[in-house]
Amino acid sequence: MERRKLLQGSALGAALTTPALAQTAPQVRWRMATAWPRSLDAMFGSAEALCRRVGQLSEGRFEIRAFPGGELVPPLQTFDAVQSGSVECGHILASNFIGKSPALGFDSGLPFGLNSRQQTAWLQEAGGMALLRAMYAKFGVVNHVAGNVGVQMGGFYRKEIRTVEDLNGLKMRIGGFGGRILAKLGAVPQQLAAGDIYAALERGTIDAAEWIGPYDDEKLGFNKVAPYYYTPGWWEGSASITSIVHVAAWQALPALFREMFEVAAAEQNSLMMARYDARNPDALRRMIAQGTQLRSFPRAVMEAAYKASFETFDEVAAQNEDFRTLYAHWKPFLDSSNNWFRVAEFTMDAFRYANPVPAR
Repeated sequence: MERRKLLQGSALGAALTTPALAQTAPQVRWRMATAWPRSLDAMFGSAEALCRRVGQLSEGRFEIRAFPGGELVPPLQTFDAVQSGSVECGHILASNFIGKSPALGFDSGLPFGLNSRQQTAWLQEAGGMALLRAMYAKFGVVNHVAGNVGVQMGGFYRKEIRTVEDLNGLKMRIGGFGGRILAKLGAVPQQLAAGDIYAALERGTIDAAEWIGPYDDEKLGFNKVAPYYYTPGWWEGSASITSIVHVAAWQALPALFREMFEVAAAEQNSLMMARYDARNPDALRRMIAQGTQLRSFPRAVMEAAYKASFETFDEVAAQNEDFRTLYAHWKPFLDSSNNWFRVAEFTMDAFRYANPVPAR
């Protein structure tokens, strides 16, 4: 169901508060496996908020309990747990599971792809959600957009990256398509859960690590064990977060409960982005004050990554039907949307960012 339909008018709100709900609705209890440690309050906290909102809307008749990564299943097995029906639902970054299908990358976001607003437009107004739903159905799950973190940072590094050649042999914690692209440029991608990254970076088992951005990266302590902090995280134009639900559990829900879940997920798609946008600036300032050295990837590195990204998309599209179907829809939307954002958004933003806010 399209999010915009759910948020139009007050009919749903009136239905949710009717006294008949408590008398007629069944009692449903679900478990949500997440890929996040409890310490990441923006990410895991968003999963908890989604569950709490469902409980509020249903007057306690539909209860979902969110579990940190590792409590029910290891973080990187969350998709498997939902697909098998071991748990009813999960909270994931879909690109961490592209080994199942490269087409999952369109859900979370592709390198040099859509920003958070463009991603929402593609999904909710341009037909992207219907294509994703058809793809996810092959895994026996139903997908729901449940958050976005925006453009990420490029991660912490133990050494400077001055040229493309500096990527050769670089052992970096990174998953999804970003890992594939970096491997093409000579790096050695490694996929680690959030709770395992700090120790690997501290010991030198890996040379670099990316997660999300300043607010989470500071909590994970990366700035204490690697001095260089690079921008931007080009491997996802924005990172869209997904709540997946086992299809049998979804179909067994009363229609009103399904709408409640959709509403709660749609709220978190907005609120997660707001939380990161509000908290990232202060976290970045704190880390810089403590000695973190902020760097931008050299243009040559960005250009090499851009070229390798679209070469990879063409290669994968030639081999995978689901990816090819989504790519044929996504790529022209990306081009058209970029042309519009270049006219107004980019022009305005470039001027604002180049001019400091006047002091009183």
